[in-house]
Amino acid sequence: MSSQNADIVLVHGAWADGSGWAKVIAPLAATGFSVTAAPLPLTSFDEDVAALERALERAKGPVILVGHAYAGAVISAVRGEKVRALVSVAALVPDEGETVADVFYRGEPHPQAPKLAPDGHGLIYLPHGAFATAFAQNARADELAVLAASQRPISPACITVPVARPLWKDRPTWFLIAEEDRMIRVDNQRFMAARMKAKQCSVPADHMPMVTAPAAIVDIIRDVAVAI
Repeated sequence: MSSQNADIVLVHGAWADGSGWAKVIAPLAATGFSVTAAPLPLTSFDEDVAALERALERAKGPVILVGHAYAGAVISAVRGEKVRALVSVAALVPDEGETVADVFYRGEPHPQAPKLAPDGHGLIYLPHGAFATAFAQNARADELAVLAASQRPISPACITVPVARPLWKDRPTWFLIAEEDRMIRVDNQRFMAARMKAKQCSVPADHMPMVTAPAAIVDIIRDVAVAI
């Protein structure tokens, strides 16, 4: 049973799974938080939201919902009363009527960002070399090997659906900006964080701060738990 005042639900983005949160889970759990890494099928936006709603049903107390990258949109689409605060980590957070693709493709991409296209099954995989050049360029070789081996492809149906009124308009929200992100433009992150009126924290991290700068995420979550 949690000895803290909130349950933490962590949500992975595209080309990742719950194992990417390991360095965030361990210190939070060690200090008494109940932590769940919610799995997304990455098959469609509606199915991902439904999967997160099922995970939230299992939470016992008030929830701090943390979403990375694509999951910034997913955590903003749930309607659970248990959710007390949102934390977006290097995230894509569309406003009402926008799609994930709208915010992802806002502005020119980073020169080292990979070119993405569906395969013969209609799924988008991250090219293997992109893990080291754009996805997690600050990670160790062994960490890159795990990230590449465990990647989950994403369907275009996840990123082409206009979203409804996002939950960040009705809950306190925080945004961790990854200053060295090559997947989601830094100025794009700042734009989204500003229009959300989020409390911002910037760190010199790549697109996967939960792997390469986990202490920053842990500190934000602990601060949020005190604030709510």
